[in-house]
Amino acid sequence: MEIGAKIKEARTRTGLTQEQAAEALGVSRKTISNWENEKTYPDIVSVVKMSDLYAVSLDRLLKDGEGGSEYLDYLGDSTDTVRSRRRLSVLVLLTAYLCVWGLAVIVFWFFTTGSDAMGFSLIYLWLLLPAITVLVSLQLGRQGLDRFQTLSAVLGGGVMYMLAEYCTFKAANMAAFGVLRLPEWGMLPAGALLSGLGFGIAALLNRWHRTKE
Repeated sequence: MEIGAKIKEARTRTGLTQEQAAEALGVSRKTISNWENEKTYPDIVSVVKMSDLYAVSLDRLLKDGEGGSEYLDYLGDSTDTVRSRRRLSVLVLLTAYLCVWGLAVIVFWFFTTGSDAMGFSLIYLWLLLPAITVLVSLQLGRQGLDRFQTLSAVLGGGVMYMLAEYCTFKAANMAAFGVLRLPEWGMLPAGALLSGLGFGIAALLNRWHRTKE
């Protein structure tokens, strides 16, 4: 029995309509129909949810019958593809963030002078960098990072925000007065909050997207 037929059989045996199953699984009725007609395949997370909802073992859904091995091959291929794309997307986002961060510091030190430098640092710290931090965090959140990766990214955003202030405005003050000071640790939670805001928006968008599938 093919995977679509097994999914349909499990649903009908529990007495659920496609609409009821879709609501319970957080997808659209059309998605359920496409799975059962094998126009598309469910991801592994949806299969686990169906196993619980339909009270049927994963072994029965995935391995029994002729279509099991084909679907397992699909899951393996799609998982590898998603992981590769996710890694590439994360790398591109982090590289773009670091490039903008570094370019802003270079502009501050080599292309601005006097009051222009102070004005640029304020615009950079209060407008440009916060906006970039939120946007990059939002896009990272859309990549489905795990909890540890998300916390690391939030902390990293806080550290980079703290260093941005230290390498521009703070460093200029230290050079002007000939003193050496440590970074202002109060800037770290501010940057982390901005990064957390981006991830929070991403979580809401991910949830909304799942309900529209």
